[in-house]
Amino acid sequence: MRNCKTNTDRPLTAGRVNAMLGLIAAAVLASTSSAVRAEEPDAGDKLHAQKVAVTVCGTCHGPTGNNTQPKFPVLAGQHANYLAAQLKAFRSQTRGDPDAIGYMWGMAAEVDDNTIAALAAYYSAQKTAASPSGDAAAIARGREIYQNGITAEGVPACSSCHGPDAHGTQEYPRLAGQHAQYILKQLGSFQSNMRNVAIMHGVALNLRGPEMEAVAAFLQAQP
Repeated sequence: MRNCKTNTDRPLTAGRVNAMLGLIAAAVLASTSSAVRAEEPDAGDKLHAQKVAVTVCGTCHGPTGNNTQPKFPVLAGQHANYLAAQLKAFRSQTRGDPDAIGYMWGMAAEVDDNTIAALAAYYSAQKTAASPSGDAAAIARGREIYQNGITAEGVPACSSCHGPDAHGTQEYPRLAGQHAQYILKQLGSFQSNMRNVAIMHGVALNLRGPEMEAVAAFLQAQP
């Protein structure tokens, strides 16, 4: 959604109000974010984290975070602060999507803060793999939704938080190059509120299946 201004020629509809509120809430969260800040790890922690990443995390995510299993997220190039925040949420069992419960709650249970910071730094420094191509029509539709939202359905633009290139920020995750299957699973978890993030619940609530698939296809194809 590019323009939130109102005028006499464009009366506010329920959909436009919802989209505007979503953008306002996102802006407030961005300005007051209490996201976990990843500390700069020392040399010993870096070596330990690299070993853990390759021998343990690499089973699902690949040794450099560029995994080929679409069930699991790409971690290469993800922002360190965001990764640290998610690892701490897994450890405290406050992130509740199915894979978090099934895999990450147990994996993160005994990981200390230093290792979390070092793992986050390791993955954020890895180069991302080339993005796969996909259906051109789906990607075009997904780009439209990502950049502009769906005003009539109260869906704000994803780009307002994740950036025009989908590379995210330290608080909002990089989505470019992420597996479409993983994005769809997370959107479903946000929609059902199993993954309890108020802003994303509001964004996903009015997205239909084909719209989610289009956005996921667009994001997967981005460099």
